[in-house]
Amino acid sequence: MKKTNLISLANVTKDYNLGDLTVRVLKGITLKIKNGEFVAIQGRSGSGKSTLMNIIGLLDTPTAGSYYLEETDVSSLKEDELSYLRNKKIGFVFQSFNLLPRATILENVVLPGIYAGENPKERDEKAGNILEKIGLLKHISKRPNQLSGGEQQRVAIARALMNNPDIILADEPTGNLDTKSGQEVINLLKTLHKQGKTIVLITHEKDIAKQADRIIKLTDGRIN
Repeated sequence: MKKTNLISLANVTKDYNLGDLTVRVLKGITLKIKNGEFVAIQGRSGSGKSTLMNIIGLLDTPTAGSYYLEETDVSSLKEDELSYLRNKKIGFVFQSFNLLPRATILENVVLPGIYAGENPKERDEKAGNILEKIGLLKHISKRPNQLSGGEQQRVAIARALMNNPDIILADEPTGNLDTKSGQEVINLLKTLHKQGKTIVLITHEKDIAKQADRIIKLTDGRIN
């Protein structure tokens, strides 16, 4: 079965205005990511990785160029439409985990389901099933500070899976972890990839990037 393009960017630029100065961070990015791929976007600090991630994740919009998510031209969408599409299609995993410190693990994982308006009983059951699959069900009533860094990142991945998104967008997911915990997180992403998820991994680490199926190298706002 031929895989279709899930993410298509053509000649995307992104400018930021700093007073009278305009800084171009992305300089004509063209890329395609197929449904079911595991892609790493690798580059040093300042290469434009975070800006590109924000555009792919519908957190920001290009200054120029086009971005199609499947058949949808996202550049023409309003903020509420972007928010709906983002919540439905993309699960985010961040370097700093972004868990609510006073909430339980269950309460953290169900958040996307709350935003989607799911039935409370059904979303709690779904979250429990996800946590069980990644080996964290026994921690369901704990707070994030009671878990290791690797466990917290796996909770963040569980949260990203709540709405069954097509894309998992992981921004430096191993950046705050030791080598062993980081590899466990990558192994979990590999498992999700085998289950059909499209994984877009943002990283500056070569050893992490090479575990993806394809590496897109970014330098000074351009793809090498």
